Amino acid sequence: MQLQATGKRLLAYVRPQWRMFGTALLFFTLSSAVEPVIPALFKKLIDSGFQDGLDYPLWLVPLVIIGLFLVRGVLNFAGSYSMSSAITSMVLGFRRDLMSALLRADSKLFSSISPGVAVTKVINGPQQASQTIGNTLITFVKDATTLMFLVGYLVYLNWQLTLISFVTMPLLGITIKQVQKRLKRVGKAQYESQQNLVGIVDDNARAWRVVRTFDAAEFELQRFDAEASRHRRWTLKQVATSSLVTPATQLMAAIGVSIIITLALWQASQGAATVGEFVSFVTALLMTISPMRHLTDVFQPLNNALIHAQGSFELLDAVPEPDQGQTLMPACRGQIDFNQVTVHYDGAATPSLDQLDLHVKPGQTLALVGSSGAGKTTVINSLLRFSHVNSGEIRLDDQPIETLTLASLRRHFAVVSQDIVLFDGSIAQNVAYASPQGIDRARVEQCLRAANLWLHVSSQPEGMDALIGTNGSLLSGGQRQRLAIARALYRDAAIWIFDEATSALDSESEAIVQRSIEDLRHSKTLILIAHRLSTIRSADVICVMSQGRVAEQGSHVELMALGGLYAGMVRMQSAA
Repeated sequence: MQLQATGKRLLAYVRPQWRMFGTALLFFTLSSAVEPVIPALFKKLIDSGFQDGLDYPLWLVPLVIIGLFLVRGVLNFAGSYSMSSAITSMVLGFRRDLMSALLRADSKLFSSISPGVAVTKVINGPQQASQTIGNTLITFVKDATTLMFLVGYLVYLNWQLTLISFVTMPLLGITIKQVQKRLKRVGKAQYESQQNLVGIVDDNARAWRVVRTFDAAEFELQRFDAEASRHRRWTLKQVATSSLVTPATQLMAAIGVSIIITLALWQASQGAATVGEFVSFVTALLMTISPMRHLTDVFQPLNNALIHAQGSFELLDAVPEPDQGQTLMPACRGQIDFNQVTVHYDGAATPSLDQLDLHVKPGQTLALVGSSGAGKTTVINSLLRFSHVNSGEIRLDDQPIETLTLASLRRHFAVVSQDIVLFDGSIAQNVAYASPQGIDRARVEQCLRAANLWLHVSSQPEGMDALIGTNGSLLSGGQRQRLAIARALYRDAAIWIFDEATSALDSESEAIVQRSIEDLRHSKTLILIAHRLSTIRSADVICVMSQGRVAEQGSHVELMALGGLYAGMVRMQSAA
């Protein structure tokens, strides 16, 4: 039932291309109409050429035969091209919807799906499903119409013998139905094993440093071999099952053909049919075997195509990120208020934020410190609505953030995370990422200088047009971090969040970035998250978080005088 529902959903992508599919159907139908002409021509040649003598020029015979095959070839080409045009448009629409679903999916999706599997579902799934279904449609249309015209010609020649040929049809249908049930089960298991293989390869491609550091190559190879062997077993079962279709159908066809040829020979011996009619009937009958075999072979690839499409539809059905806000905020002063905010993740024993009260004035620099798991990152995630608030309220410029559209909310934030993510392209493209005004090269240079990256950029032959590789693979760790900072500087948002932004920098680069941050103080609202307390001493307010709450709050001097948690953390780091 699931595969049937998947097939119905695929029809939504077929309908917009109905003109091209209709054109392909027309060409294939015309091509199939040529098929019965060939045995009919044999009948004419045999009866007139071998018995009564030719009543037309001999040179016309090869021209007619060549012409028939030429016409059929041209019609098949036109049909295949029209079908391919419709299929590629179908794939494009399917992929666009999948990419849109991925970009708008709730953040929970990315904890259950690996990047490699996502790539497979968006790129390979639609291609394999649509291409296979397209090829199946081509086979079905060509062979079904060919079979229809050939059967029509057989009925015209000898309807009694043609009816006898249908005796084997029920047996053929029962055989195919049984094989199809097993194909569905085996194909689903093979697809799931393939997704697991993709996940293993994706893990090793992303975490190759960890794998080699832990000397885990042999472990990972064993893990891959186990899943690859499982995939091979399911593939063999699938091939074995699908391979039963052809010999079974051929056996049924052979039974029917043998009976019909025997009866045809008997009729010919009784003088009920001419030699030409007999040859023409047997030729047309034998020509029906190939399309019948092709039609029975469509079930296995069609089943696989629906399984791949079903996997892609699972991504398409991913719960979208909630965005019920209707209010736009064209300008932002940068005031932030957390009022009794609680965030409790599913499955967690305790809340990440527990009735948190936190207030940041416009232009103020706030530092969040505390041990891992204290709730610092959850503050940022809930502020950007990546995490959903269970109770309480967050306000931006006295406006509840839930009432704002996501785009309107997030355009006022520039974030430099400790998890650096860069895009394959040039330095300038990464700095001005997604800027609606395009790339302002003077502004790009200004941001690169502020992030202490201009010296490296100016040393490149291509300058800011130099490529950085996949996720900045051509840059060092510090250069990647500084490029991410330059990207945040370029955005010029009202609120800047630096989550361990200087963690990968050397002392000199860190000092330069710190000076850049100092230059922005009081003109922008700054939120700094840091474990190195020396980087946040000049913050206007330092909040020490513990168990999802603010345990201490004040300036560096005030907290040191208090002699509490913050003072203990400073002394511990100083001693270290």
